[in-house]
Amino acid sequence: MPRGRMPGEDERLLTQVAEGDRRAFEVLYRRYARPVLGLALRRLGDHGRAEDAVQETFVSIWRSAATYRPERGRATAWLYAVARNAIADRARRRGDPLAEAPDAPSDAAGPEERAEQSWLAWRVHLALEELPEHEREPIELAYWGQLSQSEIAQRLGIPLGTVKTRTRAGLARLAEALEEELG
Repeated sequence: MPRGRMPGEDERLLTQVAEGDRRAFEVLYRRYARPVLGLALRRLGDHGRAEDAVQETFVSIWRSAATYRPERGRATAWLYAVARNAIADRARRRGDPLAEAPDAPSDAAGPEERAEQSWLAWRVHLALEELPEHEREPIELAYWGQLSQSEIAQRLGIPLGTVKTRTRAGLARLAEALEEELG
């Protein structure tokens, strides 16, 4: 659990959102919009479409928070399921033709592997949220924005050496946080 959060806090916030509490919704948005955007960017590969998926995710959360059942799982799992659905809907709207089923068995990850990968990605996003912004921003631009360190320096208006130092420090801090969390 991220530092400074109480157990059940997201569940309480979702319950409040179901009752129409805009402040609770804003807290959830501030807390999860960035990781949902990262997930959408990875899956959609386009910043505009990813932003649309984030907006659809939070519209769905606002409209369907009352369907969340704490006894069925954690609020974050429900929230990311809503996000994955919005991202999948956005991908389908792109109009790409559906691929035909292959004749050979797939080498793709099965449900257990995909669940593990999804859980790990969620943990990375939460750990990334805990980084100071000056370390988080270059990492996000590199991995999700697919920018080079020179491009990041130009975009942020800081020296290349500073980008390298912040990235290295952020990755070290991220590895430490994940090692603590994942054992």
